[in-house]
Amino acid sequence: MPFAAGAALGETPRHRGFRVLMRDHPMSPTPQSVVFALAAIVVAMHLAPAGAQPLSVTPGEDLRVLYATPLDIAEGERVAEASCKGCHGLAGISTAKEVPHIAGQRAAYLYAEVRTYKQGGRGDNPMAGAVKLLSDDSLMKAAAYYASLEPAQPAAGAAKNAPMKPDPVQAGRAAAAACAGCHGEDGVSKTPGTPSLAGLDPKYVVAAMLAYRSGQRKNDLMKALVGTLSDTDMSNIALHYALQKPARAQTPAPGDAAAGKAAAAACSGCHGEHGVSGSPSNPNLAGQDAQYIAVAVRAYKDGARSNDLMKGPAASLDERAARDIAAYYASQQPQAPNVRKPVTPAELAQQCDRCHGVGGNSTDPRAPSLAAQRADYLEKALQAYRKGTRKSTAMAAMSEMLGDSDIEGIAAHYSRQKARFAVYVLVPAR
Repeated sequence: MPFAAGAALGETPRHRGFRVLMRDHPMSPTPQSVVFALAAIVVAMHLAPAGAQPLSVTPGEDLRVLYATPLDIAEGERVAEASCKGCHGLAGISTAKEVPHIAGQRAAYLYAEVRTYKQGGRGDNPMAGAVKLLSDDSLMKAAAYYASLEPAQPAAGAAKNAPMKPDPVQAGRAAAAACAGCHGEDGVSKTPGTPSLAGLDPKYVVAAMLAYRSGQRKNDLMKALVGTLSDTDMSNIALHYALQKPARAQTPAPGDAAAGKAAAAACSGCHGEHGVSGSPSNPNLAGQDAQYIAVAVRAYKDGARSNDLMKGPAASLDERAARDIAAYYASQQPQAPNVRKPVTPAELAQQCDRCHGVGGNSTDPRAPSLAAQRADYLEKALQAYRKGTRKSTAMAAMSEMLGDSDIEGIAAHYSRQKARFAVYVLVPAR
């Protein structure tokens, strides 16, 4: 028989009493294989999975679907023909937007879900109406039928329909290649008059690039360079530099740093006492190239840079004071901003795999398989958990930290995974 069982797919503390067998290819049409495909047998467990909602059933009743016989499954097909086919298809492969595939889904999960709809746990909707008049026995058999089917696989155009979003840090590194000649390979300047970018907050760097693009900051070279960048490119470049280790610019700092310290007292309200800003809108000046700081002060003073907050303080400084302040800030130790590398959808999915199985192929009969599921349905479900319209303590905790782009990425990730059929087989007592 074309089954494969290993340590990762075998007994676990939550699966004690049965072994999970998974396969990647259709089984040979032998009587024995038909029995295994249609009759999923398991010792009843009394431990509910994390996040499962309480149902008015006796212990283990939700797992009786795993004892379904070939006759039960044949009767379940008739139930599916009459009540489920319209949305999910008789083969369990959905063609309707936001309607899930249910072929090959874990039987106990399907049974629990349709019972939840029947009991009003998901509100008044077409699904609740479809199962309202069905008996629990009919629901059990329909769940067993759909669980016995070959699961959906990623569509041929899945990569096109749900493209993998590029890693923003890697994209930023690539886009910043053109910047390295002036700002340094790692964003620490070696060129007098050119600012270091390493360790600057992304919000400030993006604002600066937009100012060059609009002409609010006057610099023909910078205007030409940023004019070719999209808003996403700018955000990625800014994120890349924010994650680089900041260091003092490797450039000379003419001026009296001691005198500059006293003169810089008026700047600390926005730029921090030692040039480390407490606001993402205001740049860190600690360790910055001294000549660049002096030139920037002059630009604010003569109007080459337009900024109402900087215009007044800059107007009160002469050239010597500007050089001294620049020398003081250049001598200070820069600090990295509070910016973390974004978590990729694949990394987020590793947390989901703890319950839903590696690659979304659940080995728990009560936890749904996510592999090859419709991305639009997964997005809808995660949004519902996040908003609280779909109830689950565990899923609410997992989804509340996700943004819209995270949810889209996770859904796209699982929609690409290969789905595998699972059979739960009794393990004799030792």
